Amino acid sequence: MRYLASPAQLRASLLRWSLFTVPLVLALGFLSGRSAGSGPDNPWFAALTKPGLYPPPATFGIVWTVLYVLMGVALAMVLSARGARGRGLAVAAFVVQLALNLAWSPVFFGLHRIALALGIIGALALALAVTIALFWRVRPLAAGLLLPYLAWVCFASLLNWQLLTLNPHADGAAPAGATVRVQLGH
Repeated sequence: MRYLASPAQLRASLLRWSLFTVPLVLALGFLSGRSAGSGPDNPWFAALTKPGLYPPPATFGIVWTVLYVLMGVALAMVLSARGARGRGLAVAAFVVQLALNLAWSPVFFGLHRIALALGIIGALALALAVTIALFWRVRPLAAGLLLPYLAWVCFASLLNWQLLTLNPHADGAAPAGATVRVQLGH
């Protein structure tokens, strides 16, 4: 015999999952950016020529905070859908896109690999589109919460491409203060 959860039980499950997933996604995003030295204070990034579409630097922190909260809630909605068909695959897709998201800052800001970061953000956009489709099958509202994130990733992809186009010399540039070892002889 199968028991259906009451609306109050479903809300409680969503709340419990949200109390775990929202802080987790926020913390992972924060740690990824912090460990990479991302932001306008990064000397390498500050020296880059910025495209005309580049928004004020404060925009990024605000937007990413909102997006990480939406991502955490969307994930909680899917996780709380116990027994839903496709739930496991949807969560796996979320983990893949989140890993790509978290890889972008260290590659772009830490390694100064603008072209590689463009490849990562392109893969992120594709993985996110798959995640949205899979979330839709489990909880359409959860998929809807990820749409602003997809829009921002597409915009960020355009910025990444423009930064590469405007600064081809900076792609792969050694970090400031990096030590280069030269060995002479055999």
